[in-house]
Amino acid sequence: MARIEIYTTPFCGYCSRAKSLLDGKGVAYEEFDVMMDDGKRTEMRQRARRQTVPQIFINGQHVGGSDDLAALDAEGKLDALLAQPG
Repeated sequence: MARIEIYTTPFCGYCSRAKSLLDGKGVAYEEFDVMMDDGKRTEMRQRARRQTVPQIFINGQHVGGSDDLAALDAEGKLDALLAQPG
């Protein structure tokens, strides 16, 4: 199973959508709440080179935000990424 990391904040609709999609796939993910954790927010910005949440990584590869994750799923590419061992 893939290693999935997602940087989020509470009350973020896009974060909820991304987590819901991953939950629907039955995969586990590690969630980092960056709202009150400046260290994790800095880490997210450095890794993703983006400021907004969510930022999603699969096996260390940045896949983007909620819309990017949904696009991968719509293109039929997400399941293959999730099946790769992390």
